[in-house]
Amino acid sequence: MSPYGPAGEPGSLRTRTYRVIFGHETRAGRVFDEVLLAVILASVAVVMLESVRGIRTAHGPLLRSLEWGFTLAFTAEYVARLWAVDRPGRYARSFFGIVDLLAVIPTYLSILVPGGQVLVVVRMLRVLRIFRILKMVQYVGEANVLAAALRASRYKITVFLLSVVNIVVVVGALMYLVEGPEGGFTSIPRGVYWAVVTLTTVGYGDIAPQSPMGQALAAVVMVMGYGIIAVPTGIVTTEMARQRGLPAPGGGQQTAPRRCPNCRAPEDEVEARYCRYCGTSLDASPSSSG
Repeated sequence: MSPYGPAGEPGSLRTRTYRVIFGHETRAGRVFDEVLLAVILASVAVVMLESVRGIRTAHGPLLRSLEWGFTLAFTAEYVARLWAVDRPGRYARSFFGIVDLLAVIPTYLSILVPGGQVLVVVRMLRVLRIFRILKMVQYVGEANVLAAALRASRYKITVFLLSVVNIVVVVGALMYLVEGPEGGFTSIPRGVYWAVVTLTTVGYGDIAPQSPMGQALAAVVMVMGYGIIAVPTGIVTTEMARQRGLPAPGGGQQTAPRRCPNCRAPEDEVEARYCRYCGTSLDASPSSSG
């Protein structure tokens, strides 16, 4: 459920609307989510097709009609969300509230920007409709598990990224010292750029060491890159296993996190008393949470 709460009395139309739009435990709520996901994907596909010149020339009126249909549908959904919650202002300022607004406002703004000389600006506004795909996140049940795993591993990943920054700075400085401007490494930042490209195994090839010592250092960085890429994946995977109460990849049984008796979202904070998603007491039994 949404953390904003229904605006109407129990059993009222606003409360029923709230449960359908924000809830996932009823059949109507699940059907609403599935239909909305299909509409989001279709609207994004229309935006992508409209960016192809040949398709836009041949089917421009049809694509514009579909776009207006999607815009009106998302506008009605946005208004219904504001009407159903007890704190519409808070929802409008939330992440998904802003995404919902970005999903509809570019089409309306394009009407207010006349003149052929500003078509580029209109096109940029229309590209913002791609943000509709972000609306999908709130309807994916596993998003809570992934979000909890990312929160739990944020400090480890931060330390890892700081270590990578240190490595690329040191390697970039060494490469500048070894190769110098003659080898294309005209500055330390240029060397750092090469180190980032090499360490991430991207390998643009726009700059490369020429001396034997520089090539040996490059080989070390390349091998190191394969190991470094796997580190954040292992950190997040371990945390996701812990969130589910599964055995960790390295062995050993992880302690299962508490789950909200209402929305079943995992809670990794030991001292938390209420669910961060729906506000239900974590000490309540499933039968008393409704």
